[in-house]
Amino acid sequence: MVTLEDVAKQAGVSLATASRVLNGSTRQVGATLRARVERAADELGYRANIAAQTLARGASNVIGIVVHDLTDPYFAALADGAMRAAATEGLLVMVGTTHRDPEQEIAYVATMNAQRVRAVLLVGSRVADPVVTGRLRDELARYREGGGRAACVGQDLLGVDTVAPANRAGAADLARALAGLGHTRFAVLAGPPHLVTAADRCEGFAEALRELGLPEPVVVHGAFDRDGGHRAASEIGEATCVFAVNDVMAVGALAAYRERGIRVPEDVSVAGFDDIVTLRDHVPALTTVRLPLKDMGARALELALGREDGAAEPVVEQVAGEVVLRESVRKMT
Repeated sequence: MVTLEDVAKQAGVSLATASRVLNGSTRQVGATLRARVERAADELGYRANIAAQTLARGASNVIGIVVHDLTDPYFAALADGAMRAAATEGLLVMVGTTHRDPEQEIAYVATMNAQRVRAVLLVGSRVADPVVTGRLRDELARYREGGGRAACVGQDLLGVDTVAPANRAGAADLARALAGLGHTRFAVLAGPPHLVTAADRCEGFAEALRELGLPEPVVVHGAFDRDGGHRAASEIGEATCVFAVNDVMAVGALAAYRERGIRVPEDVSVAGFDDIVTLRDHVPALTTVRLPLKDMGARALELALGREDGAAEPVVEQVAGEVVLRESVRKMT
């Protein structure tokens, strides 16, 4: 394996000079020496070490991604999209997981500011707490005042460029599609009431049912994960169709029904939201609202990196969901 020392020897320069040329140091090297080092690197087939470049540049080639839960396929897909986009730009990625603790999210932004990362992406729903949201917004403002860039995937509440999934509209479209199959008695596994994404999806679904003149759905709150869906499904009475406000809750509901001998979709239909990749092999295939998760993560990074200092108001890009009807829902006769 060709080393930096090999390049320095071939070029007849010091190791420090070779490093300044090839590892991105801000210290200037004369044109003649630079040309010799670059020619030697080409002849030997040397590839620059991105980590070394990062150290030389004072972490300017590092981006930070803050997610709520990397074990959730929704966040994993968004982070993967951002990380793949970062790789094409030669950027390193630092990932922080909050475990849905807003205080931890604020702390991550402060830490990344201190470490001078180039950009910060916040991925996930906001909470219905204006005080906490305001503190996070202030922390982001301090980071940006120092030259940092930021974007988020979620609600437009932080004063930064935002990729915003159309949660209400997607849930409403799903409600209309399910009603079109003849369902009239619905239940919603609604997630935590303080989570804006969960609340928006629940309300969008219920509002569409009201517009159609159908009865209000039974709403059961619970954790925004597989176990929350499992527990909430056990509390539902009579319903022909159950909407879980994310796919991992729907997976928990399917498991709960299977354990109780309740057949899906023969006895009850189940739908989710997000279209996470791990559901592609699930039986029965889950009806859901598809979001282009990897594209959303990549786009958020592009927005953060593309923003010029002193630019106008933050960009907010709405991302529509697509209803995908699959075998977990049946047509009523």
